[in-house]
Amino acid sequence: MTSSILNYAIGTLAALFPIANPIGAVPIFYSLSATDSRRDRRKQAQRTAVNVILILAVFLVGGRSILQFFGISLDVLRIAGGLLVSHAAWEMVTSKPRLMASEQKAGTEQEDISFTPMAIPLVAGPGSIGVIIGLSTRMTQWSDYLGCSIGIVLFGCLLYVCLVLGESLLSILGQNGLGALNRVLGFFILAIAVQLIADGVLSLLHSAAPTLFR
Repeated sequence: MTSSILNYAIGTLAALFPIANPIGAVPIFYSLSATDSRRDRRKQAQRTAVNVILILAVFLVGGRSILQFFGISLDVLRIAGGLLVSHAAWEMVTSKPRLMASEQKAGTEQEDISFTPMAIPLVAGPGSIGVIIGLSTRMTQWSDYLGCSIGIVLFGCLLYVCLVLGESLLSILGQNGLGALNRVLGFFILAIAVQLIADGVLSLLHSAAPTLFR
């Protein structure tokens, strides 16, 4: 049971990291909190991490019910999630901003950016939520949920560290270096998205015409 919990925790963290991309959130966080003091910025980072954990935990618990309510199969979710993730990855590869100009402007004008736009839609966006719902459909016992919950908390802690230490990261890598790292991550995320779409399509074809795969 301990190994199952550990596997789910590591698997959840590994699945969330490239999709949610906490490193890519660093420059946006610092641009939105440019007028804040270091103490206020740390509080914003803490609240952002807590909001992300709570949002993903809600979809972890209610993911299976959401799919059943809308009559969505796991294969369809894989394809839809793959399309969303591929869109986000393409924006990373082509260095397009993750927030629209209107969202960026609204974020700079509000005092608390931790829930929106940082938690939603930047970090706990459709891709991250899709990953968590997909994981929730595979769980059969309480230890699976516990392991996934631990993985979500670990991701929240990692996000907090990235946001707090982001100033040092920006000074070391610079905007160009951070952009290059973001594009490399985007390439691997794009590969993950293609794999999700391919798995979903093949599984749907197998269900519709099983004789073709004998």
